[in-house]
Amino acid sequence: MQIPEGLFLVTGGAGFVGSHIVERLLREGRRVRVIDNFSTGRRENLAPLLRAYPTTLELLEADIRDEAMVRRAMDGATHVVHQAALASVQRSVTDPKPTHDVNMTGTLLLLEAAREQKVRRFVFAGSSSVYGDQPELPKHEEMAPRPRSPYALSKLVGESYCQLFFELYGLETVTLRYFNVFGPRQTPDSQYAAVIPLFARAVVKGETPEIFGDGEQTRDFTFIENVVEANLLALTRPGVGGQVVNIGCGDRTSLLQLLRTIARLRGAEVAPSFQPPRAGDVRDSQASIEAARRLLGYEPKVNLEEGLRRTLDWFLEPSAA
Repeated sequence: MQIPEGLFLVTGGAGFVGSHIVERLLREGRRVRVIDNFSTGRRENLAPLLRAYPTTLELLEADIRDEAMVRRAMDGATHVVHQAALASVQRSVTDPKPTHDVNMTGTLLLLEAAREQKVRRFVFAGSSSVYGDQPELPKHEEMAPRPRSPYALSKLVGESYCQLFFELYGLETVTLRYFNVFGPRQTPDSQYAAVIPLFARAVVKGETPEIFGDGEQTRDFTFIENVVEANLLALTRPGVGGQVVNIGCGDRTSLLQLLRTIARLRGAEVAPSFQPPRAGDVRDSQASIEAARRLLGYEPKVNLEEGLRRTLDWFLEPSAA
């Protein structure tokens, strides 16, 4: 894969996924600008990169809802990797307006600025949540979306805007529908944290992990390295403007299976605490990745168990969350 020269704008670049993309681009010798308001992003994710790449990494502390700052961030950019979002189903159910403002209005402002800047490629972080709770598995891109939360709806609107900007203005957009990304730097500290960092911290610290529902619900857990590779492919692959593709591993694992695997890797015995199911959560999720293989040349390189091993190793580091 040959990554083109240029200036890569990464929105939400201090976040979990964004910081990994930033690191990979910098290692490939590319110039990167990050825009992040640090509402969920973490300064420690970027601090070592700012020290290591002082001439090729630029940080702009700003909100993507600020139109003037978005235009400033876009100035000179050739490629955009849009990761900034309020990324929680439960947060959106509790308080939908901030999710709307960031995920819909912020995305529109970025698309407008990218169109004016004549950006070559705009990659958008979509979400498997747009499929909702449809029973058909695996989820494929031809299925009609059925969002069950304001977050899912906001992601659907974002990807629709991306397709529209490609059709109306020729802005080359690609949407990657992520399936349950996990890995190092994913914080368990928020009340809206994803399940793997919560399970990992509980097992490492000898605490009791919580499961909402019966634990038989399934997800396609996807290690961060696979997602970073998918973003680079989406930035470089010709002829994929306007496309929407799933990014997962093409497999599914129940929460109880997941917890048992984490416990086995740590040599621990774990008994979860079961809580009532949460509004907006889907029962089962699994990606069809045939379109990603065909259009992007994507292939997941790190399986679930290896990804969990690397994630647990990170949680054992003194600097981990």
